[in-house]
Amino acid sequence: MFFLRHNGYLNSRPTLRVKTLTLNIRKLITRHEEVRIEGGKAADPALHLYGVAVVITNPWAGEEFVEDLRPEILATAPELGEEMVPRLVEMAGGGSLIEAYGKAAMVGTSGEVEHGSALIHTLRFGNIFRNAVEGTAYLSFTNSRGGPGAVISIPMMHKIDPGWRSHYLTLEMVIPDAPAPNEIVVAIGASVGGRPHHRIGNRYSDMEEMGIEQNDD
Repeated sequence: MFFLRHNGYLNSRPTLRVKTLTLNIRKLITRHEEVRIEGGKAADPALHLYGVAVVITNPWAGEEFVEDLRPEILATAPELGEEMVPRLVEMAGGGSLIEAYGKAAMVGTSGEVEHGSALIHTLRFGNIFRNAVEGTAYLSFTNSRGGPGAVISIPMMHKIDPGWRSHYLTLEMVIPDAPAPNEIVVAIGASVGGRPHHRIGNRYSDMEEMGIEQNDD
């Protein structure tokens, strides 16, 4: 376990209320993990894992059950992507170098898991990440509830082909003072490289061995 250092979218439907929101980020945390040895054998090249997390106030904090989460999603999710993705891409040395990616949200104990999910499970967040790294695969994810110091797991897979098991990776982040009950931690992760010494094959080799037809589309 590691402890860390430190446009809006308008819809034409008149019934939709869209907020103008400037993100109130209490803290932004970055992480870089470099794996040089795995299983007692040197990793050549080393695996680099990068993470960016932000701690924000839950936009639904202090309210009763909110049926329509869409206004806050539209106001908040794009700003999160625009704040976090460039930082991660810069850390990795450029979007084209990133091979695997993923995302996570952890809501504090006064919020719903749905609140964290709302901010990361929208194309207004995910497409900013995908476009920046030239990815086409969906972003693997976790969404959970926890308190300060809880482990936030960011699962990853290859940005183009989710069948490549060499890029099934997990980056863990810990923020000692977050999330507070009324906060949400949103995190994204990326890798340059796959698992060192990967040797378990891939989904397609299993399908061939098992006689399962592969769709080339």
